Amino acid sequence: MPALITYRTPVQEDWVDYNGHLRDAYYLLIFSFATDALMERIGLDADSRGQSGNSLFTLEAHINYLHEVKLGTEVWVQTQIIGFDKKRLHLYHSLHRVGFDEALAASEQMLLHVDLAGPKSAPFSESSAASLQQLMNSAVDHSPPQFVGRLIRLGH
Repeated sequence: MPALITYRTPVQEDWVDYNGHLRDAYYLLIFSFATDALMERIGLDADSRGQSGNSLFTLEAHINYLHEVKLGTEVWVQTQIIGFDKKRLHLYHSLHRVGFDEALAASEQMLLHVDLAGPKSAPFSESSAASLQQLMNSAVDHSPPQFVGRLIRLGH
């Protein structure tokens, strides 16, 4: 199955720095929009969130800035489900552009399913869990994400 593309956008003028490169904060914005699109695919769209009172909160996000991205470049995010349990979702976003085979950036994230009335953690609904399992199963023929589980440190 082809990669799951969750978000597409051209790089906007107010997203670039004095070098004409995408500012680091906007990589996270693009990945955040991709997470929003994924939420729609698994039954956590705005209407469902309003009815169920459940949403996803980001617990942790790591970004690897791999190649420069310039003003006007059309980019897209490919999303892969790494794993999930009753309340957490481990996912991987990678940023791409036409004519360049490598990822431009990658973001590994851990999200928590939350009951907003608490707020407190809550189990995924059966339908959301089934959607996540289907997305995870559809990615078995994809190569494993390159930038998962990395540590930031100096030395050995």
